[in-house]
Parts: sequence; C-alpha cells; structure tokens
Amino acid sequence: MRSMMSEKENFNLSGPLHLTCVDWNNANHRRSVAACLVRGVKILERDRQENRRGPQALASRWWEFFGFRLHTRLFDDVDHSIFGAIYEFTSPSYHSHLTMNGTPRYIIAFRGTLNKGPACLGSLTKGRACLRDIQLNLHIMKSTLHQTSRFEIAMQSVRNIAVAPFRNSNIWLTGHSQGAAIAMLAGKTMVKEGIFLEAFLFNPPVVSAPIGERVRIARSVGVAVLTVARKAHHQQTDVSEDPFVALSGWVPRLYVHPGDRICSEYIKYFEHRESMEEKGLGWVEKLASQHSVRVIVRSAMGKESEEPLHLIPSAELIVNLTPAKAFKAHGLRQWWRSDLQLQSKVYKYIN
Repeated sequence: MRSMMSEKENFNLSGPLHLTCVDWNNANHRRSVAACLVRGVKILERDRQENRRGPQALASRWWEFFGFRLHTRLFDDVDHSIFGAIYEFTSPSYHSHLTMNGTPRYIIAFRGTLNKGPACLGSLTKGRACLRDIQLNLHIMKSTLHQTSRFEIAMQSVRNIAVAPFRNSNIWLTGHSQGAAIAMLAGKTMVKEGIFLEAFLFNPPVVSAPIGERVRIARSVGVAVLTVARKAHHQQTDVSEDPFVALSGWVPRLYVHPGDRICSEYIKYFEHRESMEEKGLGWVEKLASQHSVRVIVRSAMGKESEEPLHLIPSAELIVNLTPAKAFKAHGLRQWWRSDLQLQSKVYKYIN
C-alpha cells in the first residue's frame, strides 16, 4: 500500500515529464502546472506525516521542475497539517528555455481532502488531519467555510501576497476539491476588495442536489419571486450594490468531469442559465442565480447566511470528456495528462 502511494507521490513516476518546455500562454501548460503545484501541497503534508526529510522527501520535485521555489507553507491551527502553500517563480538557469510571457510571480495553492479509510488510521497525526478535513467539508456543505480558522489563515496569506507591494503582480489562486472551495472563496473575497486574481479550480464542490430541467425551471421562478420580494423589503434599488453583480467581472477557470458527482452539477448550472436565456426567461434566471432558497428563508427570519460557493456570475468551464478509466473522475492527476478531450466555454454574467 505504501509503495503504491509513494509511486503516485513521486513526480518522476506520476508527473508530466513530457512538459519539458512550458509556454505560459498555452492553456494546457498553465493547467498542468497549476495542478502539479496543488499536488505539491498534498505531498508536503504526506512528507510531514511520514517524517520524510532530505533525499527521502518527495514534494519539492512537483514545483522545482517548473522553476518555482517554496515561499511559505500554510499550517492549519487545529491539527497543524499543511493545507496550502505559496510558490514563487524563480526561473533558474536550467529553465531558461521557458516561454516567459504570462508567467505567474506567485501561485497560492490549496490541497484537497486527505485520503479516507485505512490510510487515515495509520497514526494519530493522520487521523487528526483526516478528521479536520471532514469537518471542513461539512462547513462547505453548510456554506460556513468563511467562519473557519483555516479559511482565515488562507485569506490572510492571500492578502499578504495580493496587496502591496505585489498588487500588480501576476498572482494565481489554485486548489483541488476542498482546496478549490477555499481558493474560490478567497478569490470572491478579493474581488470585493477590488483585486482580481487568476483562479484555476480543479473539481470544485457544488452544494446542490442534481435535479431535472422542469424542476430546475420551477425552482428558478420561485427563487426569482422570493428575490424580488426580498429586494423590495430591503428597498434595494441600486444594482451596483449587489455583490453578485460586483463579482461578474471575475472569471475563474473551473475544471470538472461529468462523471464526478461532487462537481459535475456546475455543467447543469451554467447550461440551465443559457437555456433560460434561449427561452426568453433570462431575466428570471438572473434573479434566481444570485440566491438560494435557504439563504432567502434565513434572511426572512432575520438570520444571516453566506451564499453557496457555486453561485458565481461568470466562469470559464472546462469539462474533461475523456472517459474516467485510467484516472478517478474526482482525482487531480487527470488534469496534467496530455491526452485529454477538453471542452471549454466562457459564461459571462451580463446585468
């Protein structure tokens, strides 16, 4: 079991060795590098758990291969696990052949949930880390991720890099699964502060049950009616004050697989918005896409609640149509493969 795990963690056995020359204007190259640096965060935590140091450590190859150095490790204050990392591009001499235009100065990456099952029972350290990740997943489901100390640590780290003196630098946010949720919420928060960061979000979770198209239309109409009533009650007339509209200029990249039940609902979410436009009901969906029933009901009860993460105005949706046989539909490894069948479309919210 351990040898199989080490093989997946070893860049020389599992990484994109074909990517010897990175063109930073190539979307496939950018996707692959971002995914590998997210992988590096997870291996950093595995190195810590297994007490792998020096030549035995496996993490560094996942970023050094592309000319980055580890700038900062991000530790959770509860279980002390490494959940994120900040990488700085250094362009060492042995990578002088890289195409430099579009190179990120910093990449801030967040890992996904640690493996469940027997791997989490190997030690007290692993058990605590897995339990903490499960707690964070529950917060994502309840739309209370913003209340966790891990997100506060992540947010402060993002601000430290994104605000002066690096405000005008090319800075990326990236993450997988739970890490994608953290990166998305951090990106949305920075937009509200006037800073737009590039985001590469792999298999971001959707807190919404899959439903049929008729039910989806009925729900949209119902939410739109409730939204109008809510805005009338709060006397909100200036759309410029609407946080959903304010986010519309931010276009994160969402990487999803249709076979992944955790993130595939994003496909239906954006297709439904487009379908409503074609039916002449675009104005209904513009109202409905801004809020969830739960948040509206809680607001009517005088209770504040954060909107679900998946309610975003704009995005570039990249769907992997490659059959998930050689990889897991929710896995990160698929995103640095060179043989993917990808379908990409930009969805822009126009008020």
